[in-house]
Amino acid sequence: MEGTGGSSASAAAPVNQWLLEFSRRFQYYLDKSTPHATYRWIGTVVIASIYILRVIYIQGFYIVSYGLGIYLLNLLIGFLSPLVDPELEPSDGPMLPTKGSDEFKPFIRRLPEFKFWYSFTKALCIAFVMTFFSVFDVPVFWPILLCYWIVLFVLTMRRQIAHMVKYRYIPFNLGKQKYGGKRSSASSSGTRAD
Repeated sequence: MEGTGGSSASAAAPVNQWLLEFSRRFQYYLDKSTPHATYRWIGTVVIASIYILRVIYIQGFYIVSYGLGIYLLNLLIGFLSPLVDPELEPSDGPMLPTKGSDEFKPFIRRLPEFKFWYSFTKALCIAFVMTFFSVFDVPVFWPILLCYWIVLFVLTMRRQIAHMVKYRYIPFNLGKQKYGGKRSSASSSGTRAD
């Protein structure tokens, strides 16, 4: 009796070892890709294009695409939202400046870019795999789903943009601000005073 329990544990050991090694290798490559945001997003666009082409080619799985769209919209809202929402939580931590005289505080996202990318790509891969199983191909009238998703997107983005305007924050890094400085009239006219 004890021998059977031990043999199943020893049979599972190579599988567990392989899963552990795969997990480590996957995390290694994930960590290596962290500083290469442009290439990561290019890969995600390629995966999204393959998914869209598959859905168009087989003309189905619209409910999976709708669920994917709702999930991606939820991720986008987390990506565009500040970590501490001044409307909901007055706290002593880093807050967004609301007046021009307030001290500059950097924008801290509720969902960082890397986690946003990772969740976005993982959702696309899961939805792509779901298109190979007919149980997920629920027959629906897709134009209604598309119209509903567009209305949901517009309303959600309008609310998010109003929040951004109210609390004066931009969730994107527009690069380092450049100062042009004042040009003196003597140097611009080409005459030199000795």
